[in-house]
Amino acid sequence: MSQARLMDGTGLARRIVEETAKRAADLTERTGVAPCLATVLVGEDPASVTYVRMKQNRSRKAGIESRHVALPAGTTTAELVGTLTALSADPAVHGILLQHPMGHHIDERAAFEAIAPEKDVDGVTLASFSAMSFGLPGFASCTPGGIMRLLDEYDVDPAGKRAVVVGRSAILGKPVGMLLLGRDATVTYCHSRTADLSSVVREADIVVAAVGRPRLIRGEDIKPGAVVVDAGYNPGNIGDVDFDSARERASLITPVPGGVGPMTIATLLAQTVEAATRQTGA
Repeated sequence: MSQARLMDGTGLARRIVEETAKRAADLTERTGVAPCLATVLVGEDPASVTYVRMKQNRSRKAGIESRHVALPAGTTTAELVGTLTALSADPAVHGILLQHPMGHHIDERAAFEAIAPEKDVDGVTLASFSAMSFGLPGFASCTPGGIMRLLDEYDVDPAGKRAVVVGRSAILGKPVGMLLLGRDATVTYCHSRTADLSSVVREADIVVAAVGRPRLIRGEDIKPGAVVVDAGYNPGNIGDVDFDSARERASLITPVPGGVGPMTIATLLAQTVEAATRQTGA
């Protein structure tokens, strides 16, 4: 069997950002309003600081204004909720991104729920998860939304296929499973307590690895011809899938980096412009 084709997230993300920039420019020309994304960061975690800066730079290139709110590491849940509530009420802000992790002393769910659903362009609120689950209008969690767009780009129709999601986080594993279910896949969730994980993964036509454990999924675990989406990122540019061995059996596979990662940011920017469009009634 020949090697799997690579699912090029970098190229697709570039096209999405170009389309988003055109939509942003058109909105600004028609309404005089530039889409605005507010980023909120608690503390100075180096990886988070770098990630937020990258999102700000990408935003500017797409014609999206960026407002950054940097809060000290000792910020309380109440103070953070107050900041997010104020941003939600500010008509000049169209989308809000709360960077996480944000410290063990903060009630993360309370913070997320302070974001108005119509500005939840990162898809982290209960309202957004409900919308994803019920197929209602709303904003998808960015990585799951990006994964679905990537599957569409490569003509992967989930209908009738067995999809195995390895990971159950609130903003990746759980929502991507619901989006796949909404597209008529038969979805199995796996996690750290799944017995004989390999045997479950071997049944999958579509594998989404999102557990944060380097090379957990091996080539021998992949059903020949399966589609493999590696949403994991571990130090050293290593995914949750053993890429070299999995590529020998899969039909399509995402590289790390250059697969799912670029799609996450592209989805965030596209949803910010969509939020601005809805809020301006344009």
